[in-house]
Amino acid sequence: MRTPTSAGTRTEPRVWRPHTRCDSTPEVDIPRIAPWRVLPPLLAVLLGLWGLERGGSMWRDESVTWQVAHRPLGGIWRLLGEVDAVHGLYYLLMHGVFAAWDGGPWALRLPSVAATALAAAGVAAVAHRLAGERAALFAGLGYAVLPPVQMYAQEGRSYALVAAAVVWATYLMLRERWTSYAVVLLLGSWLHEFAALALLAHAFAAWRSRGWRVAAGAVLALLVPLAVVSARQAQQQLGWLGRPSWQDWTAYGVLAVASLLLARGAERGLVRVALPLALLPPGLLMVVSLVHPWYVDRYVLYALAGFALLAGARLAGMRPAGVRGWWPWLLVGVLLVPFGWWSVWLRTPDSRKDDALAVAAVVRERARPGDAVVFMPSRRREWLLSSPGVYGGLRDVALDRSPAASHTLQGTELPADAVRAALLASPRVIALLDPEGQPLDPYPAEVAKREVLEGAFERCSVTGVRGARVAVYARPGGCG
Repeated sequence: MRTPTSAGTRTEPRVWRPHTRCDSTPEVDIPRIAPWRVLPPLLAVLLGLWGLERGGSMWRDESVTWQVAHRPLGGIWRLLGEVDAVHGLYYLLMHGVFAAWDGGPWALRLPSVAATALAAAGVAAVAHRLAGERAALFAGLGYAVLPPVQMYAQEGRSYALVAAAVVWATYLMLRERWTSYAVVLLLGSWLHEFAALALLAHAFAAWRSRGWRVAAGAVLALLVPLAVVSARQAQQQLGWLGRPSWQDWTAYGVLAVASLLLARGAERGLVRVALPLALLPPGLLMVVSLVHPWYVDRYVLYALAGFALLAGARLAGMRPAGVRGWWPWLLVGVLLVPFGWWSVWLRTPDSRKDDALAVAAVVRERARPGDAVVFMPSRRREWLLSSPGVYGGLRDVALDRSPAASHTLQGTELPADAVRAALLASPRVIALLDPEGQPLDPYPAEVAKREVLEGAFERCSVTGVRGARVAVYARPGGCG
C-alpha cells in the first residue's frame, strides 16, 4: 500500500525483513508463554501428586467409588435406579478409568488431580479476561493452594470435576459462547446436580443476554430427568445429614466477610462475576437446608473459585516493589505456616473421617478362617467391600442380598430374628463398630446385634482404627 507524505511524494510499501546479527544469521522470534497460563495448573498438579496415596488410606466415600465403579455396566445402571443417581455419570467415568488402568489409589484419584489443574487454569483464564495477567497469575495460584481444593484434588469423588466444569462455564459465559456454556455446565450438573446453583451466580453478570437465558433454560430442562430420579432417592441419599451446624455458619460467615472485603475497590465486572459465585451457591444451599438438610461444603466446592478471583485481583493491586525492608517477607512467611501445616496434614489418613483400608488390615490380622463378621451399623459394610480378599474369607451372617444382587451400595440384611439366630450359631464374631460415643441405630436388626453380642459373647479385644473399632467376640471361654 502506498501512503501520501507531507511533501506529496510517494513511498514504496514497507516490506518486513528479519532482523539480522552482524553474521547475517536471522533471529528467530520465540513466542512467550505467559506465566499465568502455565504456573497455576502446574502447581495444582504438583500439589495433587504430592502424597497422593495418603499413607495407603482410603475413606468410605472413596471406597464407594471403588466398589461401584468396578461393577459391570449393567450393575451400575441398576444401582442408579435405586440410589446414588446423583453420582451416576461419575461412576460411569471411573468405570472407564478402571477398565483402562486398574491402578489402585492412583487411578482412583488422578482424575481429580487433572480436574483441579483444569480448574486452576480456568480461574486464571477468567481473571485474565476480567482483570489482566497479574490478577490471573495470583488467582490461579491462589485457587490451587486453598486447603479444601487440595483436599478434593486427592479424593476419588466428583467434586473436583464439578468445580472444573463450573469454572470453565464461567469463562465461556464471559466469551458469550452459549452453546459451549450450556454443554459444559450441563456436564458439571450431571456430575453433581448442585452445580446448577452456579446459574444463579451467573445471572448477576449475564441475565440481560438472551443467549444466556436460552442456555440456562436448556441446562435446567436437560437436568430434569436426573432431578426427578434423585429427588425420589433424596431421603435414602441424604437422610444422614442434619441442618447446618454453627461451625458451618461460622465458616460461611468468614468466607462472606473476607469476600466482601476483597471486593471493595475491585473492578465492577470482576465483582459481578466473582462475588455471587463465592457466596450464592453455599448460602442458598444452607438456607434450603434449614428445611431440607442437603448442605455439605464439598457439594459447592466450586464457590471457592469466586473467592480466589477476588483474592487474586486484590493481590495484583499490591506493588511489592514499593515495599522496603525484610518484615513484609517475614509476615508472608508467618501466614504461609498454617497453610503448609494444613497441606501436610491433608496427606495423612487422619485428614479423613475413617480409613477403610486400615480397618481391613486389622480384620486381616484378627480374623480366623470361617469367622463370622457383623457390621454395626450395617452401612459400615463399606469398610470391607473395597478389600474383597479380606471380606471373602469371612461369613457375613447378617447379609441377605449382596450389594450387586440388591442393586444397593451396601447390600440388604436379614430380619432381626434371623440375624439373632445367625449370631448365636457362630462361635466367634468379628464386629466392625463406629467409634465410642457415636449414636446407636434404633432399628430392630441393629438392636438384635448388640443384644446378642453383649448377652451371649465375651469381648476378646477391641482395636481402634481411624474412625472405627474392630472388636473380636467369642462364646464364653473361647477368647483364648
